[in-house]
Amino acid sequence: MIALLQRVSHGSVFVDGVAVGQIGHGTVLFLGIEKGDTEAQACKLAERVVGYRLFADDDGKMNNSLQDTSGGLLIVPQFTLVADTGQGLRPGFEPAAAPADAEPLFDAFVEAAKAAHGQVAVGTFGADMQVNLTNDGPVTFILNG
Repeated sequence: MIALLQRVSHGSVFVDGVAVGQIGHGTVLFLGIEKGDTEAQACKLAERVVGYRLFADDDGKMNNSLQDTSGGLLIVPQFTLVADTGQGLRPGFEPAAAPADAEPLFDAFVEAAKAAHGQVAVGTFGADMQVNLTNDGPVTFILNG
């Protein structure tokens, strides 16, 4: 499981021109699910994301988390994160979990994030989405779960 986090001043996701999720200040998270990932991993990674310190404290050091700042969390499913890009000019998607296996894990991640942090918005699993965000910093991290 791979989570790409971006600290943002705002983020939104649209499906067919309709906003399905929006946040102000917070984190946009792109989540890729691999074959063999488990619900326990999803829950543990969600808790880690909510507590991950990527916001500045009063001294300008990254010591604050979403929980500390009351920031929003926008979770976007993105299977391309787990692509095999080791060779050639075209990604391979063998490492990605099948949609029937990935969707329940995505849902478990979302529920765990909501349980740990109230301000959660979500993209639509399996949809063609347009994601808008303004990366603040820029600050971007990759977490493996």
